[in-house]
Amino acid sequence: MRATLRWAHSDLRSHRGEALFLVLATAGIVASLLLATALFGYATNPWQRVFTQARGAHVWLHTDRAADTGRLAALDGVQSVAGPYPTASTTVAVRGTRASVELRGTAERPDVGRPLLTAGHWLDAGDPDGVVLETRLARALLAQPGDTLTLPGTPRTLTVLGIADSPERRYRPGEQPGLVWAPPAAVPEPGGQVIGLRLTDPGETDYAVQRAVTVLGAGAIGQVSTWEQARAEAQGDNRLLGQVLGLFGLGALLAAGLAVHGAIGTRIRGHLRDISVLKAIGFTPGQVVRVFLLQHLAYALLGAVAAAALTQALGSRVPGRLGDAVGVWQGLPGHTLALFVVPACAVLFIGATTGLAAWRAGRVPPVPLPRPAGAQGGGLSGAARRVLGLRGFRVPVGVRVRGRGARGPGVRGSDGVGAPGADASHRRVLRLPGFRVPVGARVRGPGVRGPGVQASDGAGAPGADASPGVRALEVRVPPALVLGWHKAFARRPRSLATVARLTLPLLLIVVAMSAWTTIDRFHSQPEQIGLPTALTARVEAGADERGTRALLERDPGVAAAYPGVEVAALVPGQTATIALRGLGTRADPYPYALAEGRRAHGPDEAVAGQGLLDLLEVEVGDWVRMTVGDRPQILHIVGRSIEPENAGRVISTSLDTLRENDPRLEPALYQLRLHTGADPDEVAGRLTEAGHGRLDVHAVANPADGLSPLRGVVLGLVAVLALVGLIELLTAIGGTVRESERDLLALKAIGLSPRQITGITVTATACTALAAVLLAAVLGLPLAHWLIDAQGASSGIGAGIARSPSPVLLVVVGAGAVLGAAALAAVPSARAARRRLADTLSAVA
Repeated sequence: MRATLRWAHSDLRSHRGEALFLVLATAGIVASLLLATALFGYATNPWQRVFTQARGAHVWLHTDRAADTGRLAALDGVQSVAGPYPTASTTVAVRGTRASVELRGTAERPDVGRPLLTAGHWLDAGDPDGVVLETRLARALLAQPGDTLTLPGTPRTLTVLGIADSPERRYRPGEQPGLVWAPPAAVPEPGGQVIGLRLTDPGETDYAVQRAVTVLGAGAIGQVSTWEQARAEAQGDNRLLGQVLGLFGLGALLAAGLAVHGAIGTRIRGHLRDISVLKAIGFTPGQVVRVFLLQHLAYALLGAVAAAALTQALGSRVPGRLGDAVGVWQGLPGHTLALFVVPACAVLFIGATTGLAAWRAGRVPPVPLPRPAGAQGGGLSGAARRVLGLRGFRVPVGVRVRGRGARGPGVRGSDGVGAPGADASHRRVLRLPGFRVPVGARVRGPGVRGPGVQASDGAGAPGADASPGVRALEVRVPPALVLGWHKAFARRPRSLATVARLTLPLLLIVVAMSAWTTIDRFHSQPEQIGLPTALTARVEAGADERGTRALLERDPGVAAAYPGVEVAALVPGQTATIALRGLGTRADPYPYALAEGRRAHGPDEAVAGQGLLDLLEVEVGDWVRMTVGDRPQILHIVGRSIEPENAGRVISTSLDTLRENDPRLEPALYQLRLHTGADPDEVAGRLTEAGHGRLDVHAVANPADGLSPLRGVVLGLVAVLALVGLIELLTAIGGTVRESERDLLALKAIGLSPRQITGITVTATACTALAAVLLAAVLGLPLAHWLIDAQGASSGIGAGIARSPSPVLLVVVGAGAVLGAAALAAVPSARAARRRLADTLSAVA
């Protein structure tokens, strides 16, 4: 054991940098996996906790006032009901901030769907104007208990008594109204009612909705929402962040494992004599394996423990959503188990890859066998020689050379050794792998450039005694480039493995850069991802359409105002509701962002989001039937639009098409497209003031706003992946330097200077890095498109949102990687080229 520890300590002293990089890479990988676990827990468990404690309803049905909802309690599978509660849609404002809300008249605190108070107290019968706000709504309004809410256009005011969590769908500006619990007296003129159904089997939600619609009638149903939709909205962007962290964390873990495997394999090849000595003094193969295994397990364990400790101690102090997620995750029941399991799995994976490489060390014989003098890779092929310019051509005077390798009358390649007619004493040839160089060979005879011209391939010129009308045309390539290229790719199995290990982190970096570019596109070019407008203006019922549109378009910042309406429609089978939108007119169509098909121009034509296509199991070109109240609506889907709202469960047509089915339909909202450079907040303020309380103007929600923490995540992951790539690059450089020691004396003997010998290693490293960069770009860009589009399709937005980094950025990153690799190789190769070496077994690669 003492000898084992001394050898491990000696190896650590000689590879301090590599050991430090391994520890840091392991720490970064484990930290990213722990943060991914925290985000998954933060995305799922808080909503599940609220749903369980509140005894949430699995289905909420919004109906008209005449619907007999009492019959729903007797349906099979319904455990209990909440309500019915009278509801009214209105707008509230506090300190200049407005929000669309649903006032829900609640006499007593519900038993099903029970709001969980987080501040203040519940409704007081003695305060008829007191209300309780849902948490997300209160956060948007910056409201606290004791604040007074105004109802624009009316003299009424409401007092905030409390704030409560609810497992129902959360407030989303322009999409989902906020929830306000109020006494029934505060809802004097309800526009409908809502009832919640808690089921015995949540898996039968679609069947329960279908039965409820059958009992009440399709015309009585206004909107249906389920617990699955509420859960998906609550998880939202946190789940996406967790998926990104988990995916890149696992990829980085695989890259680190392969890097450790390659490092140990290279180290074994460089310490064959040391391993043989260990066996000669009594070490068993198992002990030799344990030397390498325990050493790298210690590195991995140190990095994993450091990552777990830092995440536990400082994770909750990280600003933003990551810190909030870690803080909530630390209070969940499975937190302690995950804190041990995730680092343990990472260490075990690194240990497994280490064991595979260390097993080779146990097979090293006590007496090392000398390797054959010939190179395993063989010589360069004829095609490679022509590409590298290793051939000289003899061209008759006056013959035009059409290109490399072009031959005309009298053209002969000089690839042999020695020249006819040349002195035989100049034909001594030194054989190197794939490179035949005559020592001091000089071409003599008439017709050449003159006595003493040296051959470019170590060969004499055939036909040196040819006629005086023939001149020698030679293309010379620096020997460092030729031998460096050959060294990089001569040992094909080993070279391909090195390129593959270096490609993996670079490939993941390309995917991360594509994710960054896609997020930037959501902000810089929102019109291409389904957000052509920046503001939404909602108007009161009965407002004059022509006057309202003229008011909006008079603002200097508004380029166009598209009238529209959005209603809930029952899908075929009556199991869910979707959003049916009529935006723009045939004369002034709404500029949808299409990913497939064409725009809707004719009657009954529409475009749909990916979420709706998946829900109805239809494709572009199909006809769909839906029900709006008691009116059927049949539309022909002619295109797929990118829909970031309502999980893509949106079908859109023109306002003229909806008016053909209901001529009384009037615009309820206007989508405003702004001029370039216009400030949405300033435009919204001017329009709100000009509307005198009749307009509710707010910014269109951009899904990229919730992905801002992803930028920091991407930067951190790129740093971890770069660290893993650096480990593999240092391993490749060390292996190349050790393999060049056998040829060092021979290279010096043929006249190569230390600078040229250094150039061989630098060229080999740069060629390896260049191959990895090209392979990462070729494979990474399609992979990034597939991953991003798959995520978009699963979220309902749809495929077609992925964008690749600019070619300039790719070239800059690739050139930086190649030049950085060459710079890293310069120092150790220069040091090796200037020292005196003995051709012993210790220098054999």
